[in-house]
Amino acid sequence: MSYTTLITASELVNQITNPDWVIIDCRFSLDDTERGRGDYLQAHIPGAVYAHLNEDLSGQIVPGKTGRHPIPKPETFVKTVSNWGIDAKVQVVAYDDKGGAMAAARLWWLLRWVGHDAVAVLDGGWPQWQKNGYPVAISMETRKPRAFTSRVRNDLLLSSADVLKILHNPTFRLIDSRSADRYRGENETIDPVAGHIPGALSAPFAGNLGSDGLFLSPNDLNARFQDLLGDIPPEHTVFYCGSGVTAAHNILAFAHAGLGDARLYAGSWSEWITYPDYPITKGSE
Repeated sequence: MSYTTLITASELVNQITNPDWVIIDCRFSLDDTERGRGDYLQAHIPGAVYAHLNEDLSGQIVPGKTGRHPIPKPETFVKTVSNWGIDAKVQVVAYDDKGGAMAAARLWWLLRWVGHDAVAVLDGGWPQWQKNGYPVAISMETRKPRAFTSRVRNDLLLSSADVLKILHNPTFRLIDSRSADRYRGENETIDPVAGHIPGALSAPFAGNLGSDGLFLSPNDLNARFQDLLGDIPPEHTVFYCGSGVTAAHNILAFAHAGLGDARLYAGSWSEWITYPDYPITKGSE
């Protein structure tokens, strides 16, 4: 059985010694970029390797031309994946401590982008693992490299120029994954310009989770997104956020709801605002 969206802690615990399963700890904090690595060294799921959002799951930032977390070059990411011991036969499980919203969903999306579908996010992440009292390990871990062969799916990705072309196209739906106050331009604490891309609707990624930190049921997620989509097909649904990280959480929830493959504007708001002639707006739509 292949897991392609979510996996529960009770399902994962039975596979932690399986050589064809790779577990990746993606804990990360925007406020302290080394906190996640430090937390990993203190305790993590046995066998898990560590992925750093800035170093492993992002490409090089070019001031004035890219967002805060540009996606890595495919060939660079393939080398990283191979060093983690991933090939076509491996089931990958990613987790973080933010319900998958910080970097686990980003890794999920990146692996699917390079053609690896057998990847899932641990529902509830590290807190759920701890809550169940499952075993932990300490110190840095590595895996024997394997040869990963990519099949890059650029159909899952939109550039800023692509987004500009669809702004007034009624057959597309653009969805902002940031908090509602940032979307409205009321409380921008990260990027130098406030607001959102004109025409975008607001669907904060946090709305995918219940009060227990677990994802909502597929039926509830389906209803959430169908309210936004109407008759828009999944391939015409585009998510963005601040830097292309938490938008992947919405894309994961979208897929778990059985709605198919939505697309990512990876540069997101932090890239959009580097273009002085691109339109922005504030308030609700």
